[in-house]
Amino acid sequence: MSKKSRKKSSKTPSGSPTAKKKAPKSRATTQTKAAKTQRTPASKSTATIAKTASHGAASKQLNSSKSAKPVLTEGQKAPAFRLPRDGGGVATLSDYAGQKLVLFFYPRADTPGCTREAIDFTRLAGAFADAGTAVLGVSADSLKAQEKFRDKHSLGVPLISDEKHEMLEAYGAWGEKSMYGKRFLGILRTTVLVGSDGKIAKVWRNVRVDGHADQVLEAARSL
Repeated sequence: MSKKSRKKSSKTPSGSPTAKKKAPKSRATTQTKAAKTQRTPASKSTATIAKTASHGAASKQLNSSKSAKPVLTEGQKAPAFRLPRDGGGVATLSDYAGQKLVLFFYPRADTPGCTREAIDFTRLAGAFADAGTAVLGVSADSLKAQEKFRDKHSLGVPLISDEKHEMLEAYGAWGEKSMYGKRFLGILRTTVLVGSDGKIAKVWRNVRVDGHADQVLEAARSL
């Protein structure tokens, strides 16, 4: 080997800095990582919206095969229930045999609309009692959350915890909802008036809170 050849080969040994230098990242790779970074906050935001709107982990993405439920109709026998209530013990339909009963189903304890509704029914609790009508609030909140809700707002009506959605489904208060273009299953604001004969006297669906408790009281008085 000539001196010139030996001098050239000695400049690029396999362990030299020149050999270890990494190839620059391609433009396509950089753009792909940037796109992933931009998408991440949006996906987290969507998940947060769905969780809040669907009453936390209890709700689930809409499955069309499970969304269809029998419609509760007036004149039908009220579905039986047995569920824990605030303050301990359980509440059952048979506890109210022979008297009228209002069941108001609300999406989530201590949210603005649900708070106003519960306060309105509390305000009218004496008038409902004079009309021979008991009032129960129902949601999928835990007992701890229900009791915190009751204490914070001095609520005077019993609150039932239906974390498995059994009563909610039986009374048609669990179904398809939508928010920000997302469809999911959750609690539908619904009120049911059960007559003293144990049959459904009236059902209010997609309830608007303002003035609602007063309307239910008038219906109870008319039975």
